[in-house]
Amino acid sequence: MRHLVLTARSRHMRGMSDTPETTHLGRQGPLPASPEEAKLDYVPNPRKNALYLVRFAAPEFTSLCPVTGQPDFAHLVIDYVPGDTIVESKSLKLFLGSFRNHNGFHEDVTVGIGQRLTGEMKPKWLRIGGYWYPRGGIPIDVFWQSGAVPEGVWVPEQDVSGYRGRG
Repeated sequence: MRHLVLTARSRHMRGMSDTPETTHLGRQGPLPASPEEAKLDYVPNPRKNALYLVRFAAPEFTSLCPVTGQPDFAHLVIDYVPGDTIVESKSLKLFLGSFRNHNGFHEDVTVGIGQRLTGEMKPKWLRIGGYWYPRGGIPIDVFWQSGAVPEGVWVPEQDVSGYRGRG
């Protein structure tokens, strides 16, 4: 569900000639009830001719275990090389927050986030690392990427330490 709207009236009212109208930015609203209900906003890439990487980190991500209903916690790191658009950060924050009441296995949640962003935003490349805190005594880390890293892009390590317990 790609959401990108440009209107002459909205550009004039905001005093910015090339700023698109977004669903969330500058507005108050409730947290979406589910990831399916959440709308992600995409805006034109301001540096379309540059090859660069964008990183989002969500160190306090939560979802629910589909079996017990208990909360699961993760540190998510999303890296992408933009194509024609970039994801608007407030809409991404609300999308990620919508998982608080979503039942899903770690693998499904992590890969699903990456696939949705890739399918809607159409970046040149995207990867997501889901560093999940232990469930049943075993931490689960899930990694997904859309393909090979574009040549010439600097991709730093995600640098999320593996779970070490109380050591």
